[in-house]
Amino acid sequence: MRLTLAAMPWQAINRPSLPIGLLHSLVRRECAGVEVAEYHGGIRWAEHMFARVGVPPSDYTKIADTGVFHGIGELVFAGCLYDDPGRNVEELRETATNFGLDVDTVMRMRAVTDDYLETATAEVCAFEPDIVGFSSTFMQNVPSLALARRLKKVRPDLIVVFGGANCDGPMGHALHRNFTFIDFVVRGEGERALPALLERIEAGGGFPDVPGLCWWDGDCSVANAQATQSVPQGIVPVPDYDGWQDVLERSPLRPYVSPELVIESSRGCWWGEKHHCTFCGLNGSLMAFRSKSADQFWNELSTLVARHQILDVVTVDNILDMDYFKTLLPRMTEADWDLRVFYEIKSNLKSAQIEALSSAGVMLLQPGIESLNGHVLKLMDKGVDGATNVRLLRDCENNHVTCEWNYLYGFPGELPEDYWSVIDQMPALVHLQPPSYSDRIIMERFSPYFERPELGFTRREPAKFCRHIYDLPEAELADLVYFFDCDDAGITAEVAQALTEAIERWQRGYPHSALVADDQGAEILVADRRVGWPPVEHRLTGWHADAYRALNGRRTVKGLVTHLSERGHSVERDVVGTWLQGCLTAGLVFHDGDAWVSLATTDVPQKIHLCESARAGVSA
Repeated sequence: MRLTLAAMPWQAINRPSLPIGLLHSLVRRECAGVEVAEYHGGIRWAEHMFARVGVPPSDYTKIADTGVFHGIGELVFAGCLYDDPGRNVEELRETATNFGLDVDTVMRMRAVTDDYLETATAEVCAFEPDIVGFSSTFMQNVPSLALARRLKKVRPDLIVVFGGANCDGPMGHALHRNFTFIDFVVRGEGERALPALLERIEAGGGFPDVPGLCWWDGDCSVANAQATQSVPQGIVPVPDYDGWQDVLERSPLRPYVSPELVIESSRGCWWGEKHHCTFCGLNGSLMAFRSKSADQFWNELSTLVARHQILDVVTVDNILDMDYFKTLLPRMTEADWDLRVFYEIKSNLKSAQIEALSSAGVMLLQPGIESLNGHVLKLMDKGVDGATNVRLLRDCENNHVTCEWNYLYGFPGELPEDYWSVIDQMPALVHLQPPSYSDRIIMERFSPYFERPELGFTRREPAKFCRHIYDLPEAELADLVYFFDCDDAGITAEVAQALTEAIERWQRGYPHSALVADDQGAEILVADRRVGWPPVEHRLTGWHADAYRALNGRRTVKGLVTHLSERGHSVERDVVGTWLQGCLTAGLVFHDGDAWVSLATTDVPQKIHLCESARAGVSA
């Protein structure tokens, strides 16, 4: 039996598909009689656009990275799914315009989708597969459906299987019953389900006992109950990326691509098990946190890095296993491999933990900051406040760690003052890493806001862009899609615009700003070189110096007074409060609720050295 695993657009072209890599290894290990091939449709689509209409890989990447929230990647392919080249062309143009994409480029993409799919059909059929398995996440749905439909037309005997995040829960059953050219849909984790399905196909039947499987009983679409227990991480194989690397290395796009490896050390979210962030639906039907042992993960990481000679590594975990600070990170530090690893973390990590991550080569973090206001963060059920999040930004700057984050708004119960209080302080944060953008939250399936309308969103309808993509009844669309439209909550457009403008000023000033504290023991000298602030040297001595050191961590006024007392300083609470207000005016501290934190970094940030080197090079 021959199986082709397909990863369609808009899979990132510089990264392998983790599901394809895992399933390839799994089938090779568990199904001795199955020969596996791969089709890397994202790379082939980017090549096709580049060769046919001159669309560069950067335009592919822009849509792949940012298009998910407005569905433009699927709108590009929607005409092919329904054999209607003119389908919703005006909506496609409007979407491109609204989100700052070049309309002509997007229309050139649309014009060559049919040619691409014809080529893709021939290439997949050349493998002479018995089964084609599509892994579908976010914008991969429509390109996968369009190719699957064509494959069935030329090879009616071909068995088509879908799986992936787009197939979780009711989405998978809706996909199966509305697109009858799909033979099977695997809902949930595939490590046990796919080998069982392949075994049943080989045997000619017996599908009712495969957990999560959607299958046809005559003309009736049957959906088996999904597994309630997650796959143990110990049985998850090392992904096979040889096929992806071979395709990429032979591709004309290779000079334009900086390859990265993709790996996972855990699934689920240990914070979400206790406090599910109200807007997040990413874990779907399986929230339970389970992680690989340090030995297993290190074996996978070192094996992949050595095999592929790629040092940039992206982990897809939702959250870092805190035990790794004792078990995994020391081993990564000891290896001294010059790794550049990405991880998602919780934002309450301490300074020493950020330092440990940096030493281990974890140079890019996504901490899920989302806001710098404690009240809004409480509405999210984040378990942190704004001062804690600012402390993280400062500690990342200290350790030359890149921090990726976005500022979200639109939460039921938030107030304008939750934002004005932060906007007023943003000029003082200009030396710390700004958010990439600010945006109103979007309703996600599986999130508490979706599951519990009493939290504030009573109207939930399939996102408007989904209606332009699929020709389906409302009830079927409501089961199929991941994103939903709802009535706006929280702040008005006026406040949101002020937030956006403040963040844009922050972004412009960040590369040229520094606020650096030189702690000399008896005194602390703080050099202010931030954009928008006059250059000045602040000199802190006595209890002021001890207080500023203490604000390296989040402190209340009461806690700071107690700390100073323990250090031998008898200072009244009102005096400390007045001093803090002076520091706030000077932009030396950040304040949220009753918590305060210092803003000065401990060294001149690397960005300043780079800017100075660039200026020196220009003057030379």
